[in-house]
Amino acid sequence: MRPGKLPPEMLAGLLARLPTGDPRVVVGPKVGEDAAVLDFGDRYLVAKTDPVTFATDLIGWYTVNVNANDIAAMGAEPKWFMGTLLLPESHGEHEIAAIFDQLADACREVGVTAVGGHTEVTIGLDRPIMIGCMMGEVEKGKLVTSGGAKRGDAIILAGPIAVEGTALLAREAEGLLRYTGMAATAVARAKDLLFDPGISVVAAARAAVQAGGITALHDPTEGGLATGLLELALASQVGLEIAADDIPVLALTREVCAALALDAMGLIASGSLLIAAQPDHADTIVQALEAAGKEAAIIGRATRREDGLVLLARGERVPLPQFDRDEIARFFDDQV
Repeated sequence: MRPGKLPPEMLAGLLARLPTGDPRVVVGPKVGEDAAVLDFGDRYLVAKTDPVTFATDLIGWYTVNVNANDIAAMGAEPKWFMGTLLLPESHGEHEIAAIFDQLADACREVGVTAVGGHTEVTIGLDRPIMIGCMMGEVEKGKLVTSGGAKRGDAIILAGPIAVEGTALLAREAEGLLRYTGMAATAVARAKDLLFDPGISVVAAARAAVQAGGITALHDPTEGGLATGLLELALASQVGLEIAADDIPVLALTREVCAALALDAMGLIASGSLLIAAQPDHADTIVQALEAAGKEAAIIGRATRREDGLVLLARGERVPLPQFDRDEIARFFDDQV
């Protein structure tokens, strides 16, 4: 197997083997869903676990944010964080303390409380790996899943695509980007995309839900926007028609992808949020997102499942591109 997510068909078969008989499980393991949902009486507990494996710096900050995003993409508020930190033998006390400082800063920014976890030095690692677990809560009746989109719904994208991937590549492949001719100032700006516009979608999800008319939310991450759209379609059992020219892409992202021969559609995409909404609410949601400081655009619509996933590009209808692994994983593999 190559690095990256398992193919959806394989994952669905594996998930089907797991016991899911507890009646309090509202949303269990399913391809395309962002988090689990458990019935806790007057409200739902929402739980998510996600690792950070591509980054070598700021992994504490990444871990809190990517896990909080998945809670927010269920319409919930992230509340409690736990993490498992696996360290290589080469790491010293100063480097370990820096990761904990990142965790502390990120928890404060997102507004969550760290409640526990595990830390150890592990043999065989050449870099630290961190796995986060975020929990949150949402009132019954306000839960949003990836599986609620209906035929005719507008598909909205909050945030430009591949912000996380662009920043990661600038941080992990700075030398190569400079070698290809990218200016030092441009590389520095690309690094800073991690914070501006940033990879958090917590505020965006909150604004979208409050605007009303939301039928589904999904947080595209590994595999980029293309994989996020596939996961949304699988969860909702719909087709999608997406307009390529309407997808927001930063000039820096285009420059980094061109320099490294990568496709932004398949590049890890934390910082974006996919929203399915009733058509008559779409413009209101876009306005609410922009008022919250998040660039947003209507990029397509949900269609019949049998119509498949279609990209409207250069006046033609073509299949939406699919990536069997994230473009950043392919890039790192090619460097070995």
